[in-house]
Amino acid sequence: MPIENWQISKPVARSPRGVVAAQNWRAAQAGAEILEAGGNAVDAAVATACALAVAEPWMSGLGGCGYMVVHSAAAQSVQVVAFGTVAPRALDPAAYPLSSEAAADHDLFGWPGVEGERNVRGPLSLGVPGSVAGFALALARFGSLPWAEVLAPAIALAEQGHVVDWWTTLMVARDAAALRENPAAAAVYLPEGLPPVATEIGKLKLDLGRLPATLRRLAEAGPEDFYRGALAEALVADVAALGGVLSAEDLAGYEAGVVAPRTARRGAASIHLPPGLTAGPSFAEALEALGPIAAGAPGPEAFAAYARALTEAYRRRLAEIGHDGDLAGQASTTHVSVADAEGNLVALTNTLLSPFGAKVVSPGTGVLLNNGIMWFDPRPGRPNSIAPGKRPLCNMCPLVATRDGRPWFALGGSGGRRILPAVFQVASFLIDGGLPLEAAVRQPRINVDGGPEVEVDPRLGDAVAKAIAEALPIRLVEAVLTPNHYANPVIALHDGAACEGAAQLPSPVAAAVAVR
Repeated sequence: MPIENWQISKPVARSPRGVVAAQNWRAAQAGAEILEAGGNAVDAAVATACALAVAEPWMSGLGGCGYMVVHSAAAQSVQVVAFGTVAPRALDPAAYPLSSEAAADHDLFGWPGVEGERNVRGPLSLGVPGSVAGFALALARFGSLPWAEVLAPAIALAEQGHVVDWWTTLMVARDAAALRENPAAAAVYLPEGLPPVATEIGKLKLDLGRLPATLRRLAEAGPEDFYRGALAEALVADVAALGGVLSAEDLAGYEAGVVAPRTARRGAASIHLPPGLTAGPSFAEALEALGPIAAGAPGPEAFAAYARALTEAYRRRLAEIGHDGDLAGQASTTHVSVADAEGNLVALTNTLLSPFGAKVVSPGTGVLLNNGIMWFDPRPGRPNSIAPGKRPLCNMCPLVATRDGRPWFALGGSGGRRILPAVFQVASFLIDGGLPLEAAVRQPRINVDGGPEVEVDPRLGDAVAKAIAEALPIRLVEAVLTPNHYANPVIALHDGAACEGAAQLPSPVAAAVAVR
């Protein structure tokens, strides 16, 4: 008997003027309003990402980092805006000794435990935030509207406060113990010392402290203020007061970049991925190993082929650039996909890493900070070990697909190591299977993330499970809202006549919003 015995669907949005798909409908609506005001897909994606700092603050925000893949209709090219985190320069690897029991941590990656979990939460878990620099660079290179105009929807949302719903209550309750350790975080997310509970939709709102003022300051002074101005000074002072090592030099020296994508080809499609220390190279490697997939809905042979290709890609990934721990917990990542009428496509992934990141709010700025140090292996002498000024391996995999040189779809998701297998399969459903958007997003999937077993959604049936089990160990795992074993793909596409967008069901407040 299924644990969650129901059937629910989310509508696909369609419009000739564009669509914005995101993991929170309020933020997606903010992006759609930017398109309606004459902005392009990059403007809308940045507006949505900034609005998510208010509407879905536990997943991403100004204190995060990420990657954006952009198909520019004007240039007829694809570029990647890279704004990943980097370890502070004064970080000392010796400050993260393994606990005497060497127990696995209780967060995302099952690393050997560090004393006090200081690599997972608190001031020593902070990586240099890259999101503001990345958003600003993307707008400067590919946007069409002024920075202040793009921030306006997020400012309006922040001034109203975070609207509490049942999903807010669940997310805060899950991390209430850790949030309580930081007074500024507790002041925002634990009013009266407890998780907020709304008795009527839209009535209860969380005061986000200094975040509205910070967004207004960014709009007026410009994004550089976050790295070299008054906001930078406040952020560094707050972290120092907590015992962290993030410095003014770390912020002033941070730079986002625009780089060429890693491009993989499949039939008439070209899949453009972020390169470097992301899941992009592993996606390309798995795609190269994937044999022919029959058109139509995927069957046992297709899922067995996905399992083999992804298993080998993860084996190499974890052995050569990652680690061999087991996956645990859930990631605090969010994804935005945008398609506009001109043919621009944007796939933007932004993350705090863990839910609520480091569980630290900077009281002087209201910014919730990432825990990017948890991306590193705390064991010394490994490819991804902790080191000052170093970039960690991450799991983000936003992508843009073109077909015969024309824009097709922008795709990405949240879910830590589960992102890669999710977007890999959805891309194949579209490219190999030729499925329409709704069918591709709703299709049950498997999960292959480097763990000891392939996780198989029971809805796929006995034949799929048997086909995979002939070569690899499997475990039947139901697709439930939380914990989500199959990630949350978010997609926007051009079908020739109009734009379509869709969001995955297990992110309950996710939505695609059509431009009117």
